[in-house]
Amino acid sequence: MSILFVVFSLTILNGCQSEHSALTKGEPPPAFQLQDLNGDRVNVTKDFAGKVVVIRFWADWCPFCKSEMQSIEPVYQAYRSKGLVILAVNVRQDRETASAFIDELNISYPVLLDQEGAVAREYGVIGLPTTFILDRDGRLHTRIIGESTAELFARIVDALI
Repeated sequence: MSILFVVFSLTILNGCQSEHSALTKGEPPPAFQLQDLNGDRVNVTKDFAGKVVVIRFWADWCPFCKSEMQSIEPVYQAYRSKGLVILAVNVRQDRETASAFIDELNISYPVLLDQEGAVAREYGVIGLPTTFILDRDGRLHTRIIGESTAELFARIVDALI
């Protein structure tokens, strides 16, 4: 079954690869706008200027996304008043699928929809979950490929806040 999962994951994410996948630490990553689950447009660069922004790419079929998304909720609650923004970017799924998954998790941070996978491609996402942490100047500080712990996540965010 694990081989089937790997093949499925690589097939789905194949469309997420890009020639522009080399994001450099200390540089601003590509700006983007996406709709949230309510249909409102969110402009990451303009709407969150001066904040520590975490961009998490995920999908409901990802076996690690659920537990990790739940485990970082307390970190979000602890730091959001200090300038932390977490954006959960769903990759290549429809609004209903993403919304059903999020409702089950009971998370409060915003969810954005990258239904065509265009933003994931620009960011060079090759597996889920993948997390990018931007400093207050909008520059890439950390990239986490795969599952992370709440403790590591909190340590990185604490250093930037």
